Amino acid sequence: MPIAADMAAKFPTDTFANLERVDKLWQNLRQGQISPREMVVSSDEFLKTIDVEIAIAGGTLGIILAAALQQRGIQVVVIERGELKGRVQEWNISRAELAVLLEMELLSEAELALAIATEYNPGRIAFPNTPDIWVRDVLNIGVDPVYLLATLKAKFLEGGGRLLEFTACDRVTIHPNGVEINTPTARLTSKLFIDAMGHFSPLAAQARAGAKPEGICLVVGSCATGFTRNETGDLFATITPIQNQCQYFWEAFPARDGRTTYLFTYMDAHPDRFSIEFLFSEYLKLLPTYQQVELADLNFLRCLFGCFPSYRDSPLQTPWSRVLLIGDSSGSQSPVSFGGFGALIRHLSRLTDGIEMAVRADALTNKDLQLLQPYQPNIAVTWMFQRAMSVPIYSQINPEQINNLLAAVFRSMNDLGDDVLRPFLQDVVQFTALSKTLGQTSISSLPAVLPIVPHVGVATLLDWLINYINLGMYTGLYPLSKIIAPLLTKLSPSQQYYYQQLLQAYRYGSGKDLDI
Repeated sequence: MPIAADMAAKFPTDTFANLERVDKLWQNLRQGQISPREMVVSSDEFLKTIDVEIAIAGGTLGIILAAALQQRGIQVVVIERGELKGRVQEWNISRAELAVLLEMELLSEAELALAIATEYNPGRIAFPNTPDIWVRDVLNIGVDPVYLLATLKAKFLEGGGRLLEFTACDRVTIHPNGVEINTPTARLTSKLFIDAMGHFSPLAAQARAGAKPEGICLVVGSCATGFTRNETGDLFATITPIQNQCQYFWEAFPARDGRTTYLFTYMDAHPDRFSIEFLFSEYLKLLPTYQQVELADLNFLRCLFGCFPSYRDSPLQTPWSRVLLIGDSSGSQSPVSFGGFGALIRHLSRLTDGIEMAVRADALTNKDLQLLQPYQPNIAVTWMFQRAMSVPIYSQINPEQINNLLAAVFRSMNDLGDDVLRPFLQDVVQFTALSKTLGQTSISSLPAVLPIVPHVGVATLLDWLINYINLGMYTGLYPLSKIIAPLLTKLSPSQQYYYQQLLQAYRYGSGKDLDI
């Protein structure tokens, strides 16, 4: 990596160690070297005692759910392999999405204000040779993870929660009446075990039997000072045609201590795909053109690397009783998103309510818990979007094909208004908005749309059509579910749990949880 090697002195000391670690994960995925160990086992013996009601492994995002559940009077223990603290790099989200933290009384107005490190407007969508689109109040809030997690951690502990830091889960044993969690230093038992350990969770790997992901999002970036302008952000931008068998996308956000810029791309996990080290060198080569700045003028505070796998079988439904996978472990966000924080915040209220009901009703079989990670057609339809923005290895397509398609689609969404454009930018697909976009784009930009058919293939199109029809059905069923909801109070707790999760599946599966 010639550019990075020449600039090594400008980067933080841990840059290349972090790059090597993430690149090794990516190499293992490409080469199919995924050998999941048997972390979850079963036993017919009944546990004599149950220590807590819920154990959550993975504290970075798990503490948010843990604080919510502990506040409901449910006994929770959080297990974190390191120190439970937020990273320095901000999480970008929209202010309206953060309202759930106030509604659930996890934060006060004053605490939320302190958690917000950065706020900017507007954000740009940009493609070559087409007018820029500017959007307000989307991903324009930078949340300080250090403050947020420290605040929730303190409230969790004050509420009686238990935290095991620097503790790794070795084995999870499922018993008829509970779960036994073994760590190097402790043994504890719970009614329910929740996996919040992220994309590379050993439980998720075991549940997927080591399957190779169908999609990958590679991300590199940095936070640096020295930019001449830092008042606006980029939500989605390209500056080059297809090259190196992929399309490069960019994001940029003002940060409290500088400006964060990301280069990301979508692809499959073919063994011949390039390394993250190569993508980082591309980032450094193109960053001056993208931001109109000289690398010599930048002071790099942090360098960022990510490899985010996505699976068609998502959200991942638990194959085990008394075990639930959430967040990135389950793949609850769409394959075009690499923001686990936003996905968890979006589903926080639903998950908290559902988990509480499941524990209270003792609805903890795998069939019961699968209701908490239901099929969501609004996520499933985005698989074709991810495929449309990917380039099959060694394929020969028009270098401007993806740029032309995206420019046409976003132009149509912008013409149709905020109620069409904004949900998509927040990783929410709605039937009416999608239908309007498809209709207008097909009429106004048919030459840009037609190449998608051979590009993604007939099988992908047919699969997308089924999910699109289901999205319409879920949208139609959601109003009926609101009529039925008041009647659930007359049912038993287990029946209430079942029907409540069914209604929530219609709500979230149609994207109707997003209130514009």
